[in-house]
Amino acid sequence: MTDTTTLTPAALLQLVEGIFLNAGLAPVQAGPVARVIVAGERDACKSHGVYRIEGCLRTMKQGKVNPDAQPELTQDESAIVRVDAKGGFANAAFEMGAPVLAERAKALGLAALVINDCTHFSALWPEVEALTAYGLAAIAMCPSYATVAPTGGTKALMGTNPLGFGWPRKGHPPYVFDFATSVAARGEVELHRIAGKPLPEGWAVDANGAPTVDPTAALAGAMLPFGGHKGSAISMMIELLAGVMIGDMTSPEALEFLGATNIAPRHGELIIAFSPDRFAATKGGVDLSRAEALFDAVLGQGARLPSQRRFAARAISDAEGITLTADEMAILDRLQKGGLAAVS
Repeated sequence: MTDTTTLTPAALLQLVEGIFLNAGLAPVQAGPVARVIVAGERDACKSHGVYRIEGCLRTMKQGKVNPDAQPELTQDESAIVRVDAKGGFANAAFEMGAPVLAERAKALGLAALVINDCTHFSALWPEVEALTAYGLAAIAMCPSYATVAPTGGTKALMGTNPLGFGWPRKGHPPYVFDFATSVAARGEVELHRIAGKPLPEGWAVDANGAPTVDPTAALAGAMLPFGGHKGSAISMMIELLAGVMIGDMTSPEALEFLGATNIAPRHGELIIAFSPDRFAATKGGVDLSRAEALFDAVLGQGARLPSQRRFAARAISDAEGITLTADEMAILDRLQKGGLAAVS
């Protein structure tokens, strides 16, 4: 009897999408949600893989996401493309808006996609990476719910507030980074709790504002920003740009709306796309070899590029399949058979 099971990405996608369809999620929602979860497993990003399924189902069960939402896209003559997610998951809204955003960015040099009224649980790298396939550079950001204390503070105020960036490359995977502005993503704290492992020092404070390495105490208290005041300021920038500016919830407002942190947060998202060729038009177009020289210099020092390990894991998964543990397969089996009833 083996402790692991290996599935092709296509087989895992069919399994995960089937779990959501069986639970009552509309096909327009289930497909995009399943794709980003499988992408997480494929790229060895466990904190955004199969582990996320139960949280999505719990959000459905508590009525905090619209399972039948049909996103609605609107645009005018400006550089802003808008998709109203109608209370559904952000992934379906992004898949609807991305081609239009790319078209506007190529025509105008830059454009923005505003996603409103969405439930968000996934990483941002699938989104910025998708835009690099159009030959665009991209920045994506969103708030979350209040789980992070500002530097010098003791109580949760800001979200983990991720920031993603993508740069297109020819003949190589794109340059992509995606990180929470907290010391670690909340999913990483959850994984430490599940594994019974202490947190590294400096990740979090407990409910009384005292430093803690206990993941359970951290989840009841607050995480901390990365880089002290620098991460704290970037996190606040995201609250302003991807919350206040787009007319959607800030992290404290999202927490008040949800009333819990064991379900996916509700807020908006801002994605900005840039056409390198349009920006460098007066210089004869962008010379991507200059970017490659920078990347080569990084690698030449023995350092690695962001997402390098993720792309390496993807190559293995595409060639050999995605390997899941017995516990992960048990989760999939339980959710497939039980649907929402299998979620506490």
